Amino acid sequence: MKNILVLLLSLAATTIAQEELLPPDEIIQSVQEWLQDNLDGQALDELGVDKERVQQFLTEVRRRFQGTYVYDLTALKETAVQLLPVLREFEETRPYAVWLQTHLDYFDVAEELRHEVKPGPEKPPPSQWPNPSPPLQRSVWIRELRDRSLPPLAGDYVPRLKEIFAAEKLPPELVWLAEVESSFNPAARSPAGAAGMFQLMPATARSLNLSLRPWDERLQTDKSARAAARYLRQLHGRFGDWRLALAAYNAGEGRVDELLKKNRARTFDAIAHRLPAETQLYVPKVEATLHKREGVKLDQLRIPKE
Repeated sequence: MKNILVLLLSLAATTIAQEELLPPDEIIQSVQEWLQDNLDGQALDELGVDKERVQQFLTEVRRRFQGTYVYDLTALKETAVQLLPVLREFEETRPYAVWLQTHLDYFDVAEELRHEVKPGPEKPPPSQWPNPSPPLQRSVWIRELRDRSLPPLAGDYVPRLKEIFAAEKLPPELVWLAEVESSFNPAARSPAGAAGMFQLMPATARSLNLSLRPWDERLQTDKSARAAARYLRQLHGRFGDWRLALAAYNAGEGRVDELLKKNRARTFDAIAHRLPAETQLYVPKVEATLHKREGVKLDQLRIPKE
């Protein structure tokens, strides 16, 4: 198993190196901090894992998710699929396997969107294609999720989560955000540092009065759900629109606010192409999930009255 792990991580590094994509220094530093905080170096050494190769793959995942070009995600799919079963084998890496499993469909949808582009007489090369439009992304996500079964943990968690969201004066249907974030698995952790069923970042969690030490309260279902509900309600109050609120939840409210002001825009669709690739796919995925699980649209959601 150790040899397999080293081989797969070598494959990840080779795939990335062949494309000569060098991440910015600040992202390298961020991933180094992530590895130090979240992975036991001694355990990795004992498993025969080359931390530099782990870092390179995770850095590239972050770089492409935070970049603005959706089609860049397609090149990561093969490596991610090969790496996933290995990450599941070890306690140290299992939380990241949960996150990666939940996000595999981003790679699938990016590839499907590439196929949806209609060739024209003077069609530019793929590297110059504009990002897919939000309406196209919404339609592809609806098709992607049409036959998807419920996550195994949904039946246990959804009733309780709806009670919590309703108590926090948030539409209870939005608990399906947890399917998009973690497939309702509270153990999920992302390479960016988000954790828990609702994938709260450390700074966001602290701002919502969740403790990270000595125990990470983001991993406690009720506390993280209440915090996520409060944060979503704050974001909706600030932006007055669910798509923008969800974009801010994923990409950061400062970034969304800056893009709205810079582009003199008022809607998600108007700024989507300038948001991170993950966010461009995330918002329509949430919409498609609500459509699949509850039969509702975002603009039909209402904040419960006091």
